[in-house]
Amino acid sequence: MSDAIECDVVVVGLGPGGEHVAGSLAKAGLQVVGVDQRLVGGECPYYGCIPTKMMVTAAEKLREGRLVERHTGTSVVTPDWKPVADRIRNEATDDWNDQVAVDRLIDAGGTFARGRGRITAPSTVTVTGPDGSITSYVARRGIVLNTGTSPAAPPVPGLAETPYSTNRDMVQLTELPASLAILGGGAIGCELAQVFATFGVEVTVIEASPRILAMEEPESSEAVQRAFDAAGITVLAGARAQQVEHGPNGFRVVLADGTVTAEQLLVAAGRRNNLQDLGLEHLGLDPEARVLDPDERMRVAEGVWAIGDITGKGAFTHMSMYQADVVIRDLTGVDGPWADYRAVGRVTFTAPEVGSVGLSEAAARERGRPERGGDAFDQFFGGPAVRAAAPLDAYRDGDTFYVEIDLPGVDPATIDATVDRNVLTVRAERTRAQREGVRRVITERATGTVTRRLVLGDALDTDRLQASYDTGVLTLSIPVTEKARPRKIEISTSQRELTNA
Repeated sequence: MSDAIECDVVVVGLGPGGEHVAGSLAKAGLQVVGVDQRLVGGECPYYGCIPTKMMVTAAEKLREGRLVERHTGTSVVTPDWKPVADRIRNEATDDWNDQVAVDRLIDAGGTFARGRGRITAPSTVTVTGPDGSITSYVARRGIVLNTGTSPAAPPVPGLAETPYSTNRDMVQLTELPASLAILGGGAIGCELAQVFATFGVEVTVIEASPRILAMEEPESSEAVQRAFDAAGITVLAGARAQQVEHGPNGFRVVLADGTVTAEQLLVAAGRRNNLQDLGLEHLGLDPEARVLDPDERMRVAEGVWAIGDITGKGAFTHMSMYQADVVIRDLTGVDGPWADYRAVGRVTFTAPEVGSVGLSEAAARERGRPERGGDAFDQFFGGPAVRAAAPLDAYRDGDTFYVEIDLPGVDPATIDATVDRNVLTVRAERTRAQREGVRRVITERATGTVTRRLVLGDALDTDRLQASYDTGVLTLSIPVTEKARPRKIEISTSQRELTNA
């Protein structure tokens, strides 16, 4: 074991967020060590977002080609998986080689350590390399954890003894099976089910919940179910696997009321956080923790930050990148904005696609917000979609409709709002620290003025609109009425409230 090497920050896990933190801090002049035993860049570029979207796009082209004869003429469409597999291998993953990503970190001024990182003291990460070598790094400023997730398998008798596949195996396929059974009807299972069915694979989806895409609105599940029915995909909802067997003829999945046989079995029943044996006990954290719960600055312990899937805030690349920006600001002395999860978006790339932002309708009701979601937005924003250039939340409580608009990093005394022809426009000036921080750390183009616009429906009485600003959120309360009477809004900055003219 070599002597410990000092640095400013150690980033354990270089998925999208961890790579972003390591590279950005290195460019800012900090001494950064990035540690990962797997591919730098994480699940997304090699086994998730990018290769699977290549698969989804290929399937979409096939479906479009099959519409030619119905709408515009004649065509012959023959599925061929080889171009898809070749493109994933050569264009998306460099044959699952991360050298480009490693070079990107080094070129930014960082140091890369290939191996398994484990916390062995409050400021120390010890890395065991592929050759068994051991090197310790002492972080003067802090440790950032971004260890991600791995595919999880349910405790079905016999499953662990079979050669089942995960999403990582499916994106590496060079030849397709004749039939495929999928355990799990969530986003991954549904996306891949539709892809392979489009290429001629006989697909059966086994989902324990009463419907596929159980995390989405019931109407969304119904729409995807109709598309699956039309594509010949068998969906067994409310079905639990009792036993899994594998033999010369493939897989046999035993259910309570039947049996499913298939050449290949994909397990897409969730993922588990990579927190095992990470050394959390040296930070005063529970070594058996299944998630790490950070504060608004992404801190989980003194001098330790956590981002990405392991925080339980959403297993999405955009979430990890968002949290990474929060960590970068905290480690470079920029005063916010800090993490806020009220308007987290996600998309399942089926056909039709399913997108959502914020709370589901059921979750909103549980929180005492009985009218929100599609119907409420349609009614009170005067259209089939929310036309808003701002992250927002909206809900109805009795005869009052509430809109919460994110306005982080602005000077409350500069907030100005007007309503003209049912268009609400809110303007505010960024604080000086925010303007400089955005330019310096995020390196994005920033202006001094923040503008938010909403198109309000006629069912809202904007003449009696009230609003207050607190901790980065502008809350509007608007009475529900038969007819709106738009008016100029004056602002009392001393009270941080918007009042009627």
